[in-house]
Amino acid sequence: MSRSLKSALASILPVLIIRKDRFASLNQEKIDLFDFAWRKFGIKSFADLGGVWKVDGGYTFYALYNYPIERALLVDTDFTEKVFQRAGSFPALKLIQGNFGSEEVAQKIGSVDAVMFFDTLLHQVDPDWDQVLEMYAWRAKYFLIFNQQFTASETTVRLLDLPEDEYFNNVEVDKKQDPYKELYRRLSEIHLQHKRPYRDIHNIWQWGITDVDLIAKMKGLGFELQSYKNVGTFGGWKNFENHAFVFSRRAMTK
Repeated sequence: MSRSLKSALASILPVLIIRKDRFASLNQEKIDLFDFAWRKFGIKSFADLGGVWKVDGGYTFYALYNYPIERALLVDTDFTEKVFQRAGSFPALKLIQGNFGSEEVAQKIGSVDAVMFFDTLLHQVDPDWDQVLEMYAWRAKYFLIFNQQFTASETTVRLLDLPEDEYFNNVEVDKKQDPYKELYRRLSEIHLQHKRPYRDIHNIWQWGITDVDLIAKMKGLGFELQSYKNVGTFGGWKNFENHAFVFSRRAMTK
């Protein structure tokens, strides 16, 4: 190996290590979704909807760090100090605090190349998950969806319509911990932060969405499935699997 090549490798190796370590905690399948969409469609703008919880906006920052993004929006009801600190390094990024299911927030987002729903679609009620898709269908050309899909039914189920025992047989959380503690007793109680009944807050598991219904909904909105992957079971839960989708808006024909 020539001295010049060794020198070049030595100069970039620390950068490569930093890049790998910086995003090592993120889910590789979600990263792959964005990588695929950027390579295939050359995405220049996106909105990461609900992308703060547990990852501090990590997928937004991954995209901004690795690609020439011209406009990015990170939308959530709660932001962390880490998000605020990192956001200052990216002039293309705008933070929007609010529920992305509200028309007011959607208007602030406007039109973007892509919208990202990572672990969020199953939580959307009033408007429901399919109505949220409708809301963004004319605002985005591409949908990147990573969702815990329901495998115990041929059709989508509103899980809170099930009896309590059946709900927790599907949603295998610790029902002694918030926000699931005494959930069924509090369904009609107004949540102080979200100003809506507990039944309709996005903090809890709301839907068992099937692949058939999701793909059919997107097709009805004029989108084609470009990529699909069954990533496997979710946390060992018996009735949910992680599935990854990329949809693109069909070209208009005269």
